[in-house]
Amino acid sequence: MNSFQYVKQEWRNIWKDGWLRALTLWLPAVLFLTMWAIFSTGIAHNLPVGVVDLDHSQLSRHFTRYVDASPTMAVTRQFTSPDQGSEAMRANEIYAMVVIPDNFEKDTKLGFSPQITTFYNGQFILIGKLINSAMLLAEGTFNAGVETVKNMATGAPVPLQAMGQAVPIRGQITPLFNSNSHYGQFLVSAIIPSIWQILIVATTVLAIAHEARTQGLWKWLQTSPVSKLIGKLAAYTGLFLIQGLLFLWWMYVALDWPMHGDWHILIVAQLLMVLACQSMGAFIYFLAMEVPRAMSFVAAFTAPAFAFMGITFPATDMPVIAKMWRSLLPVSHYIEVQLQQVDYGTGWYQAAHQLFILACFMVALVMAVVLMLVHRRKALSNHPIAKGEA
Repeated sequence: MNSFQYVKQEWRNIWKDGWLRALTLWLPAVLFLTMWAIFSTGIAHNLPVGVVDLDHSQLSRHFTRYVDASPTMAVTRQFTSPDQGSEAMRANEIYAMVVIPDNFEKDTKLGFSPQITTFYNGQFILIGKLINSAMLLAEGTFNAGVETVKNMATGAPVPLQAMGQAVPIRGQITPLFNSNSHYGQFLVSAIIPSIWQILIVATTVLAIAHEARTQGLWKWLQTSPVSKLIGKLAAYTGLFLIQGLLFLWWMYVALDWPMHGDWHILIVAQLLMVLACQSMGAFIYFLAMEVPRAMSFVAAFTAPAFAFMGITFPATDMPVIAKMWRSLLPVSHYIEVQLQQVDYGTGWYQAAHQLFILACFMVALVMAVVLMLVHRRKALSNHPIAKGEA
C-alpha cells in the first residue's frame, strides 16, 4: 500500500469511529460557536454599581446621575452606609461602590475639592479596568460642568468660553486596533486557536490509540511503520486545516471583524500550526505509550495555553519559566502571526520568524518516529506479532 491508500484507510476509520468522527467533524464547530455565543455581546455595559450618598444634597444627586448616565455603569443600589455597600460587593450584587462624602456640596462650592471614593473588585481585572475608566470619565465630565458654571457665575458670558476656561486642554486617546474595545475580537479570536490546539493534539493521540485498541499497535506497525504513521497523520492534516479556515472565515468574513493582513500568510501559519500540533501529539503518544498517560500529558501541555499566549498578560513581563513553557506551545507562535495579519497588516518578513519556529516543531515528529521504531523493535523481538500491548 502507498501513503495515499493509508490516508484512505484512515478516513474509513474516522467514519467508523464515532469519537474520531466527532472530534474531526462536528465537535470543533460546536465549541467554536459556543465560545462566540458567550462573548457575542462584545461590549460590557450597565455593570451594576452602588452609591453611598452621605451628603443627600442636590449636587450629590447630580453626580449620581452622571455615574448612572455612563453606558458602562448602572446605579442599581443606594446605600445609607459603606458597610451596606461592602456587604453587597461581597455578595457579588454590585461590582463597585461609590462613596459621596458628607458636606460634598458645601465643600465644592467653597472650593475645597471633596474626595469621592470608588471601591471595586480588583479580582475581576477586566471589569475593574472598565469601571475605573468609566468613573474617571464621569468625574472629569462632572468637574468640567462644575467649573463651567463657576466661570459663568464669575464673568464669562459665553458658555464655550467658560467651558474652555474649565478645560483648557482636551486630550484624545484613540485605540488603533480593536477600536471599539470589542470583547469578542479580544477574547474569542484567541480562545478559539487555543481550543483548536487541544483538539488537534488530543485527536492525534486518539487516532494512534485507535490502532492499538482495534488490532494492536505493533501488528499495525509490523510492516512499513513510518509510511503508516505519516499516512495516518496526513489523513487528519487537511481536516484540521479546514477547521482552521472555517473559524477564520467565521470571524473575519461572516462576522466582518477587521482583517488588514495577507490571507496567504495566515493560511501558511495555520498549516504549520496543524503540523506542529500533530507532531507534538505523536511525540506525546510514543513517549507515554499508554492512552491515559498520554491524554494526561496532552491536558497538562495544552490546557493552560490561553494563559501563556500573551493576550491577557504581556509575554514580555512573564518570568523565564513561563516564557520557556510558552515557547513550547505552537499556538503561542501562531497567535502572533494571526495578530500581525489581523491587526497590523504586516508582510512575510515580519511573520518569517514565527513561521520558522512553527516549522521547527517538526523535530518532534522525527523524535516520535525514532521512539516508535525503538519501541517497535523491542516489542517485535519479544513477540513476532505483538497484540494490544499499547
